[in-house]
Parts: sequence; structure tokens; C-alpha cells
Amino acid sequence: MALNVPNAGEKIMLDRIVGNAATGDLEIALYTNNVTIDDTNVIGDFTEELTSTEGGAVDGYVTMDGTWTVVSGDASYPQMTYTYTGAVAAIYGYVVTDGTVALWAEKFSDGPYVIPTGGGTVKVTPVITLQ
Repeated sequence: MALNVPNAGEKIMLDRIVGNAATGDLEIALYTNNVTIDDTNVIGDFTEELTSTEGGAVDGYVTMDGTWTVVSGDASYPQMTYTYTGAVAAIYGYVVTDGTVALWAEKFSDGPYVIPTGGGTVKVTPVITLQ
């Protein structure tokens, strides 16, 4: 599934893009509920995977600097790997927030991912595509 920018995040994203707001780092968190991704989503719609208590991974951060690669209308961020040492709930996708607002979210098209008792990894490569 393609990522979606909810209505609540559109102005914040635009302000960041055109320099009307400080950019700073954004949190990228995995979520464990089977939420329907649409324009009405808010941060509370996503049940964040509690990485500090479930197997050892930590949330990642997406920087809004020169780390992105842009080719033919696609902006991609380097792949992020979440490593778990134990079982966690099914992981349906990821959400990017500024700490208060869901800026964009994506459900894994081949998910959900289930991490077994022995641990495992989830890899995320955020890509923004202009249409």
C-alpha cells in the first residue's frame, strides 16, 4: 500500500517543505493494530509497538535534511532496520509523526509481520512518491 498523508498532517508537511516551520527530526514508529489508512487518521489511531518493553528495538528518526535521495518524483530515505530479541505483536505498518500529529502512514502490503520468540527484524524504507 502507498503511504498516505492524513488531513491533520498536510499543513505541517507543507510548512516544513517550504520552510515556514522548523524541520527537525521526525519519529518513525511501527504500529500493531490493523487500522484502515485514510485521510482522517490521527496519531491516536495507531497503536505504537512498545519497543522498550517488547524485545529490544528502538524507534527510528527520519531527518529532514540531505539524507533523502530524489529520483524521478520519488524521494526515498535509507532503509531502517528494527531488530527484536523476542516476540512482539503483529506489525502492520509504520507511522511518521512530529510527536503530536501523524504526518504520514503506510500499511505493509506484504504484512503483517510477526516476530517469533527467537526475535527477528523489520526493515522499513520510507518512500514519498509524487503523483
